[in-house]
Amino acid sequence: MPSTLRTFALGLAAAAMGLAVIVSVDARAPQAGEPIVIKVGTLAPEGTPWYDVIQEVGAKWKKASGGRISFTIFGGGVQGDEPDMIRKMRYNQLQMGAFTTVGLETITPEMSALWIPLLFKNYEELDYVRGKLDARLEKALGDKGFVVLNWGDAGWVKYFAKKPIPTLKALQDQKLFTWGGDANSTEMYKDAGFKVVPLAPTEILTSLQTGMIEAFPAPATAALANQWFGLAKNMLDIKFAPVVGGTIITKKAWDLIDPALRPTLMQLARETGAKFTPQIRKLETDAIDAMVKRGLKVYTPTPEAEKEWQQMADRFYPKIRGTIVPADLFDEVRRMVAEYRALKPAEPAKPAAPVKKEPAKPAAPVKK
Repeated sequence: MPSTLRTFALGLAAAAMGLAVIVSVDARAPQAGEPIVIKVGTLAPEGTPWYDVIQEVGAKWKKASGGRISFTIFGGGVQGDEPDMIRKMRYNQLQMGAFTTVGLETITPEMSALWIPLLFKNYEELDYVRGKLDARLEKALGDKGFVVLNWGDAGWVKYFAKKPIPTLKALQDQKLFTWGGDANSTEMYKDAGFKVVPLAPTEILTSLQTGMIEAFPAPATAALANQWFGLAKNMLDIKFAPVVGGTIITKKAWDLIDPALRPTLMQLARETGAKFTPQIRKLETDAIDAMVKRGLKVYTPTPEAEKEWQQMADRFYPKIRGTIVPADLFDEVRRMVAEYRALKPAEPAKPAAPVKKEPAKPAAPVKK
């Protein structure tokens, strides 16, 4: 779905700006036939599938509206970090954006519900829970003046580091990037024994170069796209949390669109997001394969290491419940995960990360 990650995938490209005359959406209703140009912000660089989702939605909206609606897309984080873009939407400097929970939770705390560490084991569990939460999350954002066009994800948060990270302590001993402005998560990491360095994601590469940080959590796709892994060639293959998010438009801008056209536009946005989901989810495996070929070392946690990580997550939960995630929602999400597992027991865990050297070829040449 939309660029969620859209999300961490920032910084590689400049903005993709249309050269047409820009007519900002404002508080007045457009005159008959007057074009509406919707300014869209995202961290996703041009050329990534998350950016492509927005671009395709824009093309479809333009066709469906007979050319009356078009997008001007600001990609690669040129409009600032996610909280910056949310603020610009409130002031009508942007009308639409694709965000992860990092941005969306600045609008409403309910959006943190799908980012509970080490709770989800696979996409099936995530999809089951998200499907049941859609209405509540959309209402929470709607109450704050935003309309959800589609939901999305961008892989799983994994940990990358300059030094080997076979154990939790090995990661705790390295200076860890955390997303600046997310005070709750920063404190949570500190309490768990991590040496945290809050920064903007756009500073990860230079901070690795200078030694300001030695490790960072991110989806594999972002580590590859931004070349962060080149300075941190050790990855812990653990599904710490899914990177989820959504594409939203301000209610003010949405209300300026012909009411008869809105259902069609909403359907197009959701269908386009769903169309890209399989491709986006496959990117994680492809990204890991590509990084392994370039020297990445993948650490699959031992059962003892997994237990240690889960114990740490269990210590997180009381700090998350009622502080980061509303208590009733935190309990409901955990209940729904347990419900899904009871209905459809998880498949046996696969050994190690799917680190394939040559996916289409035998592991080694066959010698006669």
